Amino acid sequence: MNWTKDKSLLLSQGCVLLFAALLLALDVGAPWLARWLGDYGAQEQPGAAALLVCIYAGSVFAWLCLWELWRLLGAIRRGLVFTEENVRAMRRVSWCCVGAAAVALCAALWYPSMLVICAAAGFMALIVRIVKNAFQQAMAMKDELDLTV
Repeated sequence: MNWTKDKSLLLSQGCVLLFAALLLALDVGAPWLARWLGDYGAQEQPGAAALLVCIYAGSVFAWLCLWELWRLLGAIRRGLVFTEENVRAMRRVSWCCVGAAAVALCAALWYPSMLVICAAAGFMALIVRIVKNAFQQAMAMKDELDLTV
């Protein structure tokens, strides 16, 4: 199979849609999940209500992140790669990861296993931030090259 950039972009957009569907399922099933985990995971019943708040707070960051990723992939599909808007989009994605990490850290008060999600979201924020910095540098180099030619 010949793997092209268009197929790769299509796969990435498909993954964004898949994660959006999974996030929607989480949003719909959150009350049930929080009740179930509240019964079996936390020592106190208030843990279930707190987990529900954390799920929906984290969901806000996840929806914003998916929206930014969708827009970023659309720009790349149109050939707009090293642009200021893409750098801003990656910055927003990294802040969404930081927000999700903060929510997971709060949820870890009742569910210590959420520290794993906190660490993963924080690590993703770092990766996206580094890619954003590389994009920013490439954009500066592209602008300098455009002036030279």
